[in-house]
Amino acid sequence: MFNWLYARSQGGRFILRIEDTDMARSSDIMTEGIIAGLRWLGLDWDEGPIFQSQRLDRYRQKAWELVEKGLAYVCYCTPEEIQERTKKMAASGKGEPGDFRGYDRFCLGLSETQRQRLESEGRAKAVRFLVTDGDIRYADRIHGDITVDSQNIEDFVLLRGDGLPTYHLSVVVDDMDSGISLVLRGDDHISNTPKQILLYRAFGAKPPKFAHLALILGPDKKKLSKRHGGTSVLEFRDQGYLPLAFCNFLAQMSWSPGEERIYSLDEMAGKFSLNKVSKGSPVFDLNKLEWLNGKLISGMGAGELMPLVRREMESASLWDEAFAGERRVWFEKMVDLLKERSRTIREFSKRARPFLEDEIDYDPEGAARHLTDERLDRVLPLLAEDFEAVEDFAAEKIETVLRERAEKEGVKAAVLIHALRMLVVGEPVSPGIFDVLELAGKEKTLERMARLARARSTIEKKGG
Repeated sequence: MFNWLYARSQGGRFILRIEDTDMARSSDIMTEGIIAGLRWLGLDWDEGPIFQSQRLDRYRQKAWELVEKGLAYVCYCTPEEIQERTKKMAASGKGEPGDFRGYDRFCLGLSETQRQRLESEGRAKAVRFLVTDGDIRYADRIHGDITVDSQNIEDFVLLRGDGLPTYHLSVVVDDMDSGISLVLRGDDHISNTPKQILLYRAFGAKPPKFAHLALILGPDKKKLSKRHGGTSVLEFRDQGYLPLAFCNFLAQMSWSPGEERIYSLDEMAGKFSLNKVSKGSPVFDLNKLEWLNGKLISGMGAGELMPLVRREMESASLWDEAFAGERRVWFEKMVDLLKERSRTIREFSKRARPFLEDEIDYDPEGAARHLTDERLDRVLPLLAEDFEAVEDFAAEKIETVLRERAEKEGVKAAVLIHALRMLVVGEPVSPGIFDVLELAGKEKTLERMARLARARSTIEKKGG
């Protein structure tokens, strides 16, 4: 998200790269998810996708280029051999861990005879970068100046024994080939940056600028992961969130464009600046996402919401083609009514059921609170007679009739309003009750009012 905003704000190029050289962790499904997620969010790219798995020969070529220049060397050591030598070194008390940068450079000093023997054994051979002494300094666009002593960096692997490139080699080669000017990524990569700067220099290339974003945390203030729930972008799409709401949510977790509202992607790009990005780790607050999503939904017209709601209704087996034809006006009126309290598109199917199906469920707590008043047994039948006599069953007329009946019977209008809400939609909370009754229509309203005894039985079944 921030890479896209930065590229657009600077008039630059946004390049999509699929880092899929780790065969065990990569798959076509994962790649398709990345591309579909970006498209859903509206984050278009100018070049790509570039697949690293299709550039393996290029990485090998660049690694051996460094070997030929004496800036890297072949390593035949197995992980077990390295571990065994490290244990012996620690047991002997010789040297400090940093003295050998995590690897003792055993293969750097091999004689030609030793090398030929290892080759004849058919040993797998990796390529390690030869780290030289000295400080590595760079200016992080978010964290400021950073200095690392190369004594703390081991001779890291460029090519593994199976011939596959490591992350460091592949991204640096790709950055050089693509002309990347800014690397913007999570601050868990800060430790990787010095190694990559050394690689740029070894290849005779100018390193790009770096900026490291604080990692997103879950509500428990630990790094966001699957244990916190849905972390795939497409999961949020399927849960009924809108792409623009999700983009605003992501962007505003570590950066403020100004006032708290929904911004278009173009507006965010126009305001984006790395200087305003927070160093602190943002918390993934689902309540904020729901608020943004609900705000966006409530501001949309029924016509704009129609295709989204239709897909949701179809998935919930509630769609009728008449809603796009002779009943479209009524359906759009329902969408307009329900959108004010809907925080996701998925909520439309739940809230629409009382208007579309004959049978409804009653919230037991709501029924216990609003349907146990004994006066309802006397007043509701009288109110039903009043409604029966109404020719134009519209919200304004419904309200007048209800309030007149409440005053005549000496009960508060709220008693009847809450009871009607429970009887007609089955929930203690809904849009304005008079609009709800108009949408439900006279016939359905009267039929639901006659179910008082059935609704009360819900309380008994739940032990109320």
